[in-house]
Amino acid sequence: MFIQTEATPNPATLKFIPGRTVLSDGTADFRSESDTSASPLAARLFEIDGVSGVFLGSDFISVTKGAAEWQHLKPVILGAIMEHYLSGEPTVAGGGANDTAGQSYDPADEEVVKTIKELLETRVRPAVAQDGGDITFSGFRDGVVYLHMRGACSGCPSSTATLRHGIENLLRHFCPEVQEVQAVAAG
Repeated sequence: MFIQTEATPNPATLKFIPGRTVLSDGTADFRSESDTSASPLAARLFEIDGVSGVFLGSDFISVTKGAAEWQHLKPVILGAIMEHYLSGEPTVAGGGANDTAGQSYDPADEEVVKTIKELLETRVRPAVAQDGGDITFSGFRDGVVYLHMRGACSGCPSSTATLRHGIENLLRHFCPEVQEVQAVAAG
C-alpha cells in the first residue's frame, strides 16, 4: 500500500491519500480523542502524541498537529493509516459522516439558500477538498451566510482570505441577497 502525502495551505495540517475510499458518503471531522468512538481510524490516529485533529474526506485523511514536528509525526501517522487498512476495520462505523450539522435559515429564503448550497457543492467544496478541508453550510440570516470550516480549513491562516475574497465574492455574484460570509465554530 502506497500512501501519498500533500501539504495543505494550513502548515499544521497534512493531507494523506491512501489510494482507496476513505468515506463513501459525506465527511467526518474529529477535533478531540473523545469524539472518535465511531471511527476506529480516527481513534488510532489520536493515539499518536501530537495529533490534534483528524478530518476524513472521500479519498483523503487530513491530520492536524499540535506542537510536534512533521518529521517525527509523519512516519508514525503513515504506519497507523496502513495498520488501519490492513486490519479490515471500518473507517467509520455506521456511515458516520458528521457534516450535516443543524442548518438555520428563514423558510422564506429557501430559494436563496438552495442557490448558496448548490454553489458551495459545485464550486467551493471540490476546491477546498483539494487542500484537505471542507466548508459546509450552517445558516443564512439578514444577508449573512454562516459556514463551518472543517479539516485543513479549520484554523488555517488563509481561511479568512478564502472566505472574504473567494467564497463571499462568488456568492455575492450569483446571489445579490448575500452581503457577507462568516465562519462559525464547528460543533
